[in-house]
Parts: sequence; structure tokens; C-alpha cells
Amino acid sequence: AYLNHNYRRVPAVMLARHLIDSGRIGRIFHWRGAYLQSWIIDPEFPLTWHLQAEHAGAGPLWDLGSHSVDLARFLVGEIESVQSLTTTFIKERPLPGATAGTFQAGGLQAAAAPRGKVTVEDAAIMAVMFENGAVGSFESTRFATGRKNANRFEIYGEKGAVSFDLERLNELEFFDATLPAGEQGFRTILVTEAEHPYIAAWWPPGHVIGYEHTFTHAVADFLQAVAANRPIHPDFEDGVATMRVLEAAKESAATGTRLDCRQA
Repeated sequence: AYLNHNYRRVPAVMLARHLIDSGRIGRIFHWRGAYLQSWIIDPEFPLTWHLQAEHAGAGPLWDLGSHSVDLARFLVGEIESVQSLTTTFIKERPLPGATAGTFQAGGLQAAAAPRGKVTVEDAAIMAVMFENGAVGSFESTRFATGRKNANRFEIYGEKGAVSFDLERLNELEFFDATLPAGEQGFRTILVTEAEHPYIAAWWPPGHVIGYEHTFTHAVADFLQAVAANRPIHPDFEDGVATMRVLEAAKESAATGTRLDCRQA
């Protein structure tokens, strides 16, 4: 089975993986992940299925956190344990169809509309330990004012560091700690060269790609794997491993305890 976690197929993310695999980052110490959105800050935004545990299972902890955890596992390694906290900022919302559309606030009449209870978290924070000894943090929220779809990560190692933001998906920041002190500093790599992952199939250097291209990369990788009869990731086992982390995080938030993800 193949899972389409398309953020793995962003060229800048794949370049980060290549830098890690080639030893340019060295031993990894820290992962910092954040997935920040802002589409439900308005208290009159309707009670969609995303905000009901019986339909969604959880809020941004799972919805956004699944993408962040998959990237962390892809780039850093397996997560051993987790402790998390969650909160819900707006407890009730107008029912969809009363005065509001499915993905928009209902305007002036929404205040008088029948309301329902929000049963998932609005924001979540996780602190994790990786099996390789690295430590990490994750933040996922739909209340980051001004952030539309900021899926970010920073990775810090003994030889270097990388930083990525989906809202600038053609760029990767790279710090090379092996350079002389006077030459060190984060530099921004524009990931549009033919030598970069996936780019040779697209445009000349400097011609950027977009979000939709990541799905094309995923389809191409899948078809090539089928044709060559070789494994492709993420697969079903990757999905299970990610959900173990997220299930443990949800339980941790409810109990206030650190949990072993491998036993979730």
C-alpha cells in the first residue's frame, strides 16, 4: 500500500534528506516542526466535521500533525516517546447550513444560529524523543493568525542545519558548520536546478514549481516503483508508525503523562 504524504515530494524537502544522508548535517540533535494555519479563528466559522471528534478523531494534532510527524520520521528517524498538551479556544460554533457555508463564516446572522459543541482541540504541542537520541517539538494549530499553510521544520546537527517553510516551498535554508567561522551563516538555496530532486522534469533553472507539482511527483514515483517492482514509501507501515505517535500524543494530552509510542 502507498500513502500519498506529498510533502515528502517537495524538492526542497528531498534536498534536505540528501544533505542528511550525505553527512552534511552530522549527528542530529534537534527537530522543530510547526504546522500553522488560521482558517477557523472567526468564532462564527461553522461546526464542520473537522471540529467533531466522532468524525475527525482529533483536530490539528492529527490533521496537521500527521504531515509533520511523517516528515520527522522521513528526515530524522523513528519517534520513541511523546508528551503533549492540547487546548480548545472556541467551545461552540454555528451549525453548518444555519447561516454559514461549509468553509466560511456566516456573517451577521450567525450569532443567532443554533450552535453545537466543538469536540476536538484547536491547538496542540508535542515534545518527543527520537530513537536515535534527538529531541523534538511539534506545534499544530488552526489559530496562527496570518499563517495560511505554514508547514515548517528546522533540523540542527553537529555539522550543519536546515530549515524549510512550505509557504516558500522552492527554498531551503542551509547552514554549514564545517566552514571557517568567518564564512558561516545560513544561506538560502533556490531549489530549481536540474541537479535538484525532481526539477529536471520541469522548467529551466529559476522557474519555480508549486504545491500541485508534489502530487505529480508522487504519482510518478508510484508508477516507477510499480514498473520496477520495488518498494515505495511512505507505505502502510509508515502510516501505522505515524498513527502510533499521534494516538500516544492524544492519550498523553488526556492523561498528562509521557508515553512510549511503540506501545500505543
